[in-house]
Amino acid sequence: MRATVEAVLGDITHERVDAVVNAANSSLLGGGGVDGAIHAAAGPALLAECRALRRTVLPQGLPVGDAVATGAGELAATWVVHTVGPNRHAGQTDPALLASCFARSLTVAADVGARSVAFPAVSAGVYGWDVEVVADVAVATVRDHAALAGDEPAVRLVRFVLASDRAHAAFASAIHRHLGTG
Repeated sequence: MRATVEAVLGDITHERVDAVVNAANSSLLGGGGVDGAIHAAAGPALLAECRALRRTVLPQGLPVGDAVATGAGELAATWVVHTVGPNRHAGQTDPALLASCFARSLTVAADVGARSVAFPAVSAGVYGWDVEVVADVAVATVRDHAALAGDEPAVRLVRFVLASDRAHAAFASAIHRHLGTG
């Protein structure tokens, strides 16, 4: 059985999946955009878990391209997988860093037992990456990750949840190009 990959227009905080991916900053303490929306919707439990991570295993913050899981607080999901995308405005222009966000998020999600994962367009907002580039890197990374998992991938559904028509079109096109569906 292969993983299903889809793109939808919507609000990631309303997704009924096992894990929602947060386009976090390295502090893990909330911010703007998707990060702020997820923290607001999840409530204080999410911030408490993020603060605990900072006190214990991530005192310097979460590195760019890495991912870590917490509970999801009041979200419909069970987990939030936080990942820090590269910031083009800060000179972080290597697509491998962007790919790492998606690959590490899938690995972390699988490690906590998630079978379904919702992703935003990591780094396509205030971090300055073109949404078409993000879509291409994201879908290719998901394809490659699924290929490594073989016939029984741990994550069975990858849903890209996009907040704009332009982002949705970019991801739908990338899914068609890389997976022949969409």
